Amino acid sequence: MNREQISKLAHTHHPIKSPLNDDSVTRLLADALPRGDERVLDLGCGSAEWLLRALTTHPNVHAEGVDISESDLTDARHRAKALDVSDRLTLHHQRAEDFTPSHPFDLILCVGSTHALGGLLPTLEAARTHLAPGGRVLIGEGIWERTPTPEAVDMLGDFADLPTTIDRITAAGWTPVQGHTSTRQELDAYEWSNWGTLADWALDHPTHPDSPEILTWATTRRTDWLRTYRDTWGFATLTLRRTTD
Repeated sequence: MNREQISKLAHTHHPIKSPLNDDSVTRLLADALPRGDERVLDLGCGSAEWLLRALTTHPNVHAEGVDISESDLTDARHRAKALDVSDRLTLHHQRAEDFTPSHPFDLILCVGSTHALGGLLPTLEAARTHLAPGGRVLIGEGIWERTPTPEAVDMLGDFADLPTTIDRITAAGWTPVQGHTSTRQELDAYEWSNWGTLADWALDHPTHPDSPEILTWATTRRTDWLRTYRDTWGFATLTLRRTTD
């Protein structure tokens, strides 16, 4: 199995690929879609779980998603058809940084996918070019809740703490109007789900040629989480508006 297949398997029971529970996702989308008839764009949408939830809870919303994974986009198309929202969803198989929309969007999503555009601030700069006047950006990014070890930084990336993250965002011309910091329960539930799902699959398929690799991967990642970054890494999801249009 390649990394994409392993990731898809790991998220079987946690289709939102970030440490957020269903109530948090519902609340964040409700805050970000105040009218209920917005055009929504997800940059790095994966299997489009955020878009599908927006479409099913807001029947007048129209959405587009961009991702490089044809497999994820195929899954999204199947789910959209099953949920009867296909007529309001358009998916683009290309790099987020190359996407050129034909119209502006009222809400732009990029939760847990800022790496696709080079990080937090480059993602906001890209969003600025696609955003309609008065529009919002819903962005999710890792943060350090405590000073990390060098090993944690090497493993996850060079994040900042929440105050510094907000300072960088406001300095770039954005104003936070809503936000959510993932709770310890959300963070732990996400990690347990990912690595537990992989371990379950490996133990349920002992004769599969990939089973030993999957079990090793799950064990290694669980150990990395528990020993390297569990006590320091967090996640913030923020709704932003441009300070000046």
